[in-house]
Parts: sequence; C-alpha cells; structure tokens
Amino acid sequence: MSIVRRTLIAAAAAAAFAAPFAALAQDIKPRLIRFGYGLNEQSNQGRAVKVFAEQVQKASAGKMRVRAIGAAALGPDVQMQQALIGGAQEMMVGSTATLVGITKEMALWDTPFLFDDAAEADAILDGPIGQKVMDKLQDKGLVGLVYWENGFRNLTNSKRPIAKAEDMDGVKLRVMQNDVYLDSFKLLGANAIPLPFSELFSALETKTVDGQENPFNTILSSKFYEVQKYLSITNHVYSPWIVLVSKKWWDQLSKAEQKVLLDAARASRDFERKDTREEAGRALADLKTKGMQVNEVPPAEVARMRQKLERINANVAAHVGGDLWQETQTALAASRAKK
Repeated sequence: MSIVRRTLIAAAAAAAFAAPFAALAQDIKPRLIRFGYGLNEQSNQGRAVKVFAEQVQKASAGKMRVRAIGAAALGPDVQMQQALIGGAQEMMVGSTATLVGITKEMALWDTPFLFDDAAEADAILDGPIGQKVMDKLQDKGLVGLVYWENGFRNLTNSKRPIAKAEDMDGVKLRVMQNDVYLDSFKLLGANAIPLPFSELFSALETKTVDGQENPFNTILSSKFYEVQKYLSITNHVYSPWIVLVSKKWWDQLSKAEQKVLLDAARASRDFERKDTREEAGRALADLKTKGMQVNEVPPAEVARMRQKLERINANVAAHVGGDLWQETQTALAASRAKK
C-alpha cells in the first residue's frame, strides 16, 4: 500500500474517532443565569446588571452567560426571593427591607439615622458586620454576594423647610407601609400616613398629604417637584440593595465558577455605587433648577432626631440581637472618632 493511501486511511480513521467528541463539545451550552431586578434597563440597577453580565461572560470565556430580566418581569422582590429559595431562578438584586421576614438581622439596615454618610455605609456593609448579616441568609436558601446602593432618603413637603424635628409638627407625611417608618415619624412629630407609592403623586397634588420621603433620584423621576416646594436633606435612612443567588444552584457550581460570580458582583458593586451617587448629584442639581427650595439639616439637629428615636433603636436592637447591634454601634463610634 502506498504511503499516500496509508496516510489518507489514517486521517479518515482519526476524523471518525474525533467526530463524536466534536459533536459533544458543540452540544455543551453555556451556563445560563437568570438575573431578575425590579427597575427598567435604563436605571442604575439595569446599568449595573449589564456590567455584571459583561464581567461574567469575559471571566468565564463565554461559559457562563447572564440573562438580565428587569422591570419586575419575574415578579416583585418577595416573589423572586422565593423563586431563588426553590431553585427556580438563579439570581436577583433587590431591597434588604423585603428580606426582614426571612432573616431578621436584615432589619439592622432599616434603622433611622444609622449612617452619617455613604463612606460609613460602605465600611459597615462591606466589612465583617455586613458579611455576618449576609451569611445568615444561607440557612434560608439564599447566598448574598454584595450590597448595592439605593440611596439616602430625604424629606419633601409643601408647607415649610424642615430644619429641626419641631418643623415636622402637624405635617401630614406619607411614609412606606412599614412599622419602623410609621413609628419613627410619629415620634418626630409628623402625622405619618401609610400610603402606596402608586397613590402618592395624586395625594400630594390634592393636599391629602403634605409631604413624602425618598431618594433624590425618585423625587426627580416621579416629578414631585411639581407638587412640592421644599426639599430638606435629612439622610434619615440609607437603603441598600443586595445581590442574591439561589443556594440550591450555588452549591452546584465549581469553586472557579463561584469566584467568577463573586468577582463580577464586586466589580458591579463598585460601578453601581459610583453611578448611583453621580445620578443622585445630578438629580439634586436638577431639582434646584426646577424651583425646589433645598436646605440641609444641621448635624446637631440630626443628633437630636437620633435621640428622639432611641425607643425605635431599642426595638431594632431587640429584633436583630443585642450583640449585632452593639458591634455595629462600636464600629460606627470608632469610625466617627477618626473624622
């Protein structure tokens, strides 16, 4: 048999042997990750989810792909949380406040005036205390990766600037349907009225309520400047978001795959916080140009408000556990002593 013929036969045999493996390789699909979130694609959430997806695809060389599903298409936060716990969905980002019924320690982040500024929030959330609270989720079927930022909440109203607690006396203030919020503003002197967000603009317009509280971005996008004259920077609650993974699904991943997700989550966190804070700055400037009168509550008055809410803090401390509460207060005191 000629050398050429023997070569052709060998090549054909090799091709026949390799063919099934080539077909098998083509059949292996990327690991698909459904990532649900509540806001739309153009929001700070949407932009950060896109960064996360890009990081995952790049770090995994295309072996892991994120399908971002926004505008609450997979349901509100509570529904998505249950889908993660059951293993029917892989990932989501949502409010820590909606996790309190699952993990009581999450109520720590609802504490009024817990943080003085974003730097304090970052240090606590990204440090041992934030990790300790996140780790509690694992017993409930969830894995927390990182905290994102929703932002500080501030007051608007149509009656007068709020420069001290006494200025809230008699102000009909819409608050979230949440006991901590209701009790807090009642103690500060406001006539706190629980009302769904969907009814808020109309209630402000008809003077059913005098004011409300939300981050700058929401105040602008909801056009509250059309029915509110005064914006008082109180920073009374810092609202975090949290990136969650289904523990059922997480436990099926290799250590390398878990690292890809955690690294991408941290990159998206850094992007999201910067993006959200820049957007908040633009929103505040825009609200001023639209005619809102803006004042900042002095630190001494914030301290007085904190003092008035000691009973609320005691209730939160009892709920989350005295040790966790004291650890948080000690860390914050140490941070403030360095300023």
